[in-house]
Amino acid sequence: MANLQPSISITPSFAGASPPSPSPIGSGSVGAGGVQGTKDRKMASAEQLVLDLCDPELRENALLELSKVQHRSSLGFYSLLYLGPLVEIVSIYPALSPPTLSPGASNRVCNALALLQCVASHPETRILFLNAHIPLYLYPFLNTTSKTRPFEYLRLTSLGVIGALVKVDDTEVISFLLQTEIIPLCLRTMEMGSELSKTVATFIVQKILLDDVGLRYICATAERFFAVGSVLASMVVSLAEQPSTRLLKHIIRCYLRLSDNARACAALQTCLPDMLKDGTFNNCLRV
Repeated sequence: MANLQPSISITPSFAGASPPSPSPIGSGSVGAGGVQGTKDRKMASAEQLVLDLCDPELRENALLELSKVQHRSSLGFYSLLYLGPLVEIVSIYPALSPPTLSPGASNRVCNALALLQCVASHPETRILFLNAHIPLYLYPFLNTTSKTRPFEYLRLTSLGVIGALVKVDDTEVISFLLQTEIIPLCLRTMEMGSELSKTVATFIVQKILLDDVGLRYICATAERFFAVGSVLASMVVSLAEQPSTRLLKHIIRCYLRLSDNARACAALQTCLPDMLKDGTFNNCLRV
């Protein structure tokens, strides 16, 4: 299965709250008015942070603060949230090859990605997020191979954005990810990432497989099936030396779902790793 070539030539399809009124003194209750006032102040604060994204000197702090907003549902109403994160994301592309990404630059971009994860998670903005092809801006990060901490952190946070998309069962999301070749990028991370990155990448593959469109896509050709199967088998062998219950369970769920396809089930009779059949992981799975 060919690896997706990173590309930054993308044409997106999509590109105020008033201050609260003071409560009457002596009203005896701050009830609904007090709660509304608090919400309005939080909305106004978030609105100012969004505006700060347009100022290069304020952008880093704005990204950090927006990524920590507790009431993230309010973020779904701001299309401008794309601007600051995308500027930060594109700005570090030159540091990907050769790999010269600094910890500071990695942290800034990961704050931007945390903000995009909020947009990807919000029901009112998820499809707009896809229609604007925003995930494609993250694919060059998933195509990196450096194992240094700045790159690993960057891959993990990028996977978090994709993971937020697939958490909700939505065939439109799965179709988009398949059409843009997310599978090879996940397989690469599953082969060379940290345990946590491997876990998130395997979770994404599992969620894709759970959708009928995803299962049919991966089982449509022998090449696709064996690309996925060989990586899963390799991970099983690695887990025998360094067990991870959480990762192993995601791998088993992938195999279980593959068995729902008749052709894949027949193939698994000969290529399912022996370690999943001989009790190697019995103790690990009892945890």
